[in-house]
Amino acid sequence: MTQNKVNIRNKKAFFDYEILEKFVAGIQLSGTEIKSLRLGKASLVEAYCYFVRNELWIKGFNIAEYFFGTYNNHMPLRERKLLLQKKELQKLDRKTKESGLTIIPLKVFLNDRGWAKVEVALAKGKKSHDKRESLKLKDAKREMDKMKKIH
Repeated sequence: MTQNKVNIRNKKAFFDYEILEKFVAGIQLSGTEIKSLRLGKASLVEAYCYFVRNELWIKGFNIAEYFFGTYNNHMPLRERKLLLQKKELQKLDRKTKESGLTIIPLKVFLNDRGWAKVEVALAKGKKSHDKRESLKLKDAKREMDKMKKIH
């Protein structure tokens, strides 16, 4: 069986946040959501994670409606529950409360069993001068790579 390689990334997250620690979480999806996700019809741009009663939820994660879905189709922007181990949930909750860190989704992918997974990260927001510094480093790296190719 050939596995469909779904890999939806949140490129803006690396620009806006400093990533401290990463976790892989399962996600609760309905039937038409997983079908739409397998087609790659999703976006993480506005998504973020938050806690409600010791459970981690993702909000702003847009999974487009499934084209062949009937009246049973899902809501594209509904909040979805993320599935992590209890220790990981407690650690994330503690870190967000005590040090003001945020939890952001970095990418969505299908594992080898075909289950949808979300890579979330504990992150600290960057200031505007940090963003400029990131751009300078990126440009410098690009120039170095260009010089290596020439020689």
